[in-house]
Amino acid sequence: MTGKKADIPIYQIKITLQDSKPPIWRRLLVSSDTTLGRLHHIIQAVMGWTDSHLHQFLVGEVYYGEPSPEDWHEIKDERRVKLSRLVTGEKFKFIYEYDFGDDWRHAIVVEKILPPDPAQKLPVCIKGKRACPPEDVGGIWGYETFLEAISDPEHEEHDEYLVWVGGAFDPAAFDIAAVNEQLRQL
Repeated sequence: MTGKKADIPIYQIKITLQDSKPPIWRRLLVSSDTTLGRLHHIIQAVMGWTDSHLHQFLVGEVYYGEPSPEDWHEIKDERRVKLSRLVTGEKFKFIYEYDFGDDWRHAIVVEKILPPDPAQKLPVCIKGKRACPPEDVGGIWGYETFLEAISDPEHEEHDEYLVWVGGAFDPAAFDIAAVNEQLRQL
């Protein structure tokens, strides 16, 4: 049974795309009664992914996701597990994996556990840095190649990558207002 909004703590979490240099990250506030299934959709919105690939969470040695008969290992149903059931305190860490081909791994840390605030609209992104890589760019290493190519007009793949990405890409861009609009639409 879910408590009243006034009784539910707020988690300040930071999501960092592993191996991104400079780091690509988002800081957000979520209700502690958020399920991992909902957190998946929140991560998709704040990072800028398109939810076009499979995903899973790894908490300790336990995998959470959308169970399927084709799973290679046991997957617990993410829709049935709230963050408050997993998080043991501040500095709690776990992993979100997206697109098993490109292998985008996101480190998630619960930075703070804040008191309930019924006036606070949740979820909300409060800070972030850098643009999300394009889908299907080939993981973090493909992204590095992509950035090299688009920044060098002499690179043999420069024009091809710019056409593929739609004409332009700014790796430093981050629009918190657009991210929060995405979150409001969830």
